[in-house]
This record gives sequence, C-alpha cells and structure tokens, in this order.
Amino acid sequence: MEFLYFLEGIRNPVFDFIFSLITHLGEETLFLVLAIFVFWCVDKRGGYYVLMTGLIGTVVNQWLKLAFRIPRPWVIDPSFSAVESAIPEATGYSFPSGHTQNIAGTFGSIFAFFKRKGLRIAAIVIIILVAFSRMYLGVHTPLDVGVSLLVAFVLVAVLYPVFKSEESFHKYMPFVVIGSVAVTLAFFIYVNVISPEGHEAVNLESGMKNGATLFGCMLGLLVVYPIDRFVTKFETGGKWYAQVIKLVLGLIGVLLIKELGRPVLEALVGIFTPAPVYIARAIRYFLIVVFAGAVWPLSFGFFKHLTIPALDRFGERVSAIFKKRTTVAEGAEPTAGEANGEGSEG
Repeated sequence: MEFLYFLEGIRNPVFDFIFSLITHLGEETLFLVLAIFVFWCVDKRGGYYVLMTGLIGTVVNQWLKLAFRIPRPWVIDPSFSAVESAIPEATGYSFPSGHTQNIAGTFGSIFAFFKRKGLRIAAIVIIILVAFSRMYLGVHTPLDVGVSLLVAFVLVAVLYPVFKSEESFHKYMPFVVIGSVAVTLAFFIYVNVISPEGHEAVNLESGMKNGATLFGCMLGLLVVYPIDRFVTKFETGGKWYAQVIKLVLGLIGVLLIKELGRPVLEALVGIFTPAPVYIARAIRYFLIVVFAGAVWPLSFGFFKHLTIPALDRFGERVSAIFKKRTTVAEGAEPTAGEANGEGSEG
C-alpha cells in the first residue's frame, strides 16, 4: 500500500483525467475491436492468436479472483481513497487486475506475432501505461498488476508455438479450442449453477457476467474454426478503402448484435427460465463470434476485389506527396514530376 499512498499524494486533476482515459484501453471494447481488426484485415492467424490469448487470460483471471477473494485497496485500508470516477467500473475482486491482463495479453500477442519495431515499441508503451494507470487510480495494488502481467506474458509465450506457423496452427488449434471450451464451461457452471458461498453479491455477479461472456465466445469459436478451416477459408486482403469499409460495416453488425440483441434475447430466454440474463448473455456473445468468424467473412471475396477509381487516385496522390516529402527530407532533389505532385502509374 505504500506505493499507492505515494501515488495518491501526487494526484492532480490533469493526471486524473489522463490516466482515466488511458485505463479505458484495457477494457473489453478495445480488445474486441483490435482482435477483429487483425482477424479480418491483417492476418487471420494473428487474429486467432490475439483472441485466444485474451479469452484464455480472462478465464484464468476470473478463476484467480474467485479463488483468492482479495478486496479492492480502499476496502483493505479505509483510509486510502481511489480516484472517484474509477470506482464504479472497478467491480469484482481486486486480485489480479483484469484491465492489466487484458491489455498485456492483447498487445503482448501483437508484440510476439508481428515483428515491426515501431509496433512493438507502441505495444510496450501501452502495456506500461495501462498497468500504471490501474495503480495511479487506486483500484489495484502492485501485486494485482504484477501477477496480471506475469499471467498474460506466460500465456503469450505458451500459446505462441501454436500460432507461429500454418502447420502448427492447424495441428494444435482444435485442441486449444476444445480445451478452452471445457475450462470456460466449468467456470460457467461454477458461478451460475453451484453459486459458491462466501462471495459478496457484487463479486459473484461479476464472475457470473464474465463466465457467461467467456463461455459464449469459446462456444462460438468451436463453431467458427471448422467452418473457416474447411468452408469459408477467407483471406484478409483488399485495398485500403475496401478494408476500411469492411471493418466499419462488420463492426456495425457486431454492435447491433451486442446491444440490440440484449433485450431481444433476454425476453426470449425469459420464456423458458426465470433468470435469463446470463444465459442470454452467453448466447449473445456466441452469436457475435459466429457472425465475426463465419458469417461476415462470406463477404470478403467481394471486398478483396472492390475497386473505387476515385479512391485509388486519392491514394496515389497521397503516396506521391509523401514520397516527395521523404525525398526532400533525405536531401535529394525531387524530379520535375514529383515537384508538381505527380506520381508514377501502377
């Protein structure tokens, strides 16, 4: 707690605002968008890697929370105060940090899979900033954050051999998915059916919510992987504007299922059970994963060959301007065509 007291002493409105924004990077929404972006637009195998690292990490995180039952810092020490705006979202037990593990698993897998130096530096910086923000805001201790980082990096290292090549991916991915479904099913049953005693309602509710989310996602992957492997076999290629359109429209579809599907599914499930919320949540996330992995990729053949001449010309002009500026910065004389902003054809 000494370090948290030190951070409490240096807090000010500017830092409070900055780290309150930074900490949102560790939430579910960014993870979902990044995983989908990589999966649809960059590298399908890399997308699977980011997704599995994040989902398995969340399962481990939730098991540890319920196993150790460590309360938040301001509960442990009532004289300590967290940043007020961060408290409403700090639900469930404190140990380990879910935000930290989420961001470390997401960007840790991006760091391991993609070899670009700039991307790797950005990944490290983001992980450090989010981890620090959880302590600065007073919602986690250094132990919470440190264990989350350790768990995430271990998962990144353990799963990397599965995704490092197409051969290893297709050889081991079925076992990873089946094993993950079994573990998340066990967790889902534990928090929703067994309802373990000794947990405060808010902590158990957090576990039930996450258990439903994880089980739905993993069950969705159990359907998506064989469909992708043997049926759709989609490719991620396409021109830059086709990728943007594909991503935006696809994310709108995901958002519609995520938000509009909630009341519809809860009403339908409520016909058969008096407690529909968590079952409906599992179904909703199952549908999100199936849409993202099996339904929307059916359109990728169209996007791969989509051509819009006006946007092609715009891209060529931007490329020519960038090339001219780079040439001038390096001390070379631009050609007459470059000086007039003309680019080469092709």
